[in-house]
Amino acid sequence: MKMRFSPRAFVLVVTLVTAMTAAVPVVRADEEHRPVTLGSTSSTSTISLEQAVKMAEQRFQARVVRAEAQQDGGNTIYVLRLLNESGRVWVVRVNASNGSVL
Repeated sequence: MKMRFSPRAFVLVVTLVTAMTAAVPVVRADEEHRPVTLGSTSSTSTISLEQAVKMAEQRFQARVVRAEAQQDGGNTIYVLRLLNESGRVWVVRVNASNGSVL
C-alpha cells in the first residue's frame, strides 16, 4: 500500500514541530470575557490557517490536532482542536481577519 502525504499536511506538521519548541506562558481563552488577540496582527490584516495554528499552540501550550476554516456570514473563522500534555482537548475559534480568539 502506497501512502500519500499532502503538502498541506506537511506544512501543518512543520508548524506543529516548530511550535512545540517555543516556550510561552499559558493563558486560557475560556477564562477571558473579551476577545484576545493571538498575535501582533493589525485589525485590517488577515492571518493564514498555518499562522493561526502556530500562534494558538504557542499561546495555549498545546498541539493543534485538527484545523479547519469555516465561513460565518462572510467572515472566515478558523476552528482549531487542541490537545495538551495532560490529555485535555478543547476547541478554539480564531477570527481570520484579526487573529482574535472568539
